[in-house]
Amino acid sequence: MPPHPCGMPLRTIRWTLSRPFSMVIDMTNNKPRILGISGSLRRESYSGAILRRLQEAVAAQATIEVFPLASVPLYNADLDGEQKPEAVVALKDAIRDCEGLVLVSPEYNYGVPGVLKNAIDWASRPGYQSVLQGKPVLMIASSPGIVGGARAYAQLRQTLSSTLSRIVAVPEILISHVHSKVQDGRLTDEASLKYMLEGFNALLAEIRKR
Repeated sequence: MPPHPCGMPLRTIRWTLSRPFSMVIDMTNNKPRILGISGSLRRESYSGAILRRLQEAVAAQATIEVFPLASVPLYNADLDGEQKPEAVVALKDAIRDCEGLVLVSPEYNYGVPGVLKNAIDWASRPGYQSVLQGKPVLMIASSPGIVGGARAYAQLRQTLSSTLSRIVAVPEILISHVHSKVQDGRLTDEASLKYMLEGFNALLAEIRKR
């Protein structure tokens, strides 16, 4: 398990350009496999801190692996053929092999960061037959502002609705003033964690319906 720059461990999916990506699946582990994706590329991002705290809190219930988006290129239909970029293949494989998704988004200029929207654009192809179809998804948004990323959350919901994924029906999980709720690379606000855990339990319930 690689160390996080702040000293906290971070379970992150790794893949190499020399061979196809595949999730390492422990057949003796019956816990649901969840894929976590942060909408921020910043090393010490608030979205990453939120995912780390959730990883710790649900370790007894499920395994959350984090997929980094830094190597996923901008969507280009010319590249979306049989020989896709390896980072894209890795992303699609990770989504296909997981049982549910947790997407954590900051809010940039009243909307979803381009890096997260771009990942969804890649993963959503081919339309209505993609790895996102029928996949349970839990959304979380955060912002230093008072509304906690509500506009990004709404935009993300609208985008996901076009992918035929199964958005978990829970009250919006919005973390306002997030800059004051993260210390040493992890979320420390217990009220926010409570809302996240309620949403995560709903995600697990949705997975069990499949």
